[in-house]
Amino acid sequence: MPAPRYRSRTFRRVFVKTPGGKTVMHYRKRKPSKAHCAGCGALLHGVPRERPFIMQRMGKTEKRPERTFGGELCSKCTRIRLKGHARSM
Repeated sequence: MPAPRYRSRTFRRVFVKTPGGKTVMHYRKRKPSKAHCAGCGALLHGVPRERPFIMQRMGKTEKRPERTFGGELCSKCTRIRLKGHARSM
């Protein structure tokens, strides 16, 4: 029987094959949900879905696209926002 903290589905179950040939179960924390656009709610591409300690090791440009509103808005919403800003000037 696993330890009480592993009985819920908070941790995902990963089957790992050991060097001795046995298959054992490891418990790992789940990944966070995917990033969404702040404007329309669409899924953001180019934004990794990793746990904070892995994101911490990544470079700045690996974490989000290197453009205006990168990692916040999708390309469609960014285009609309920039056009609106240019027209109001």
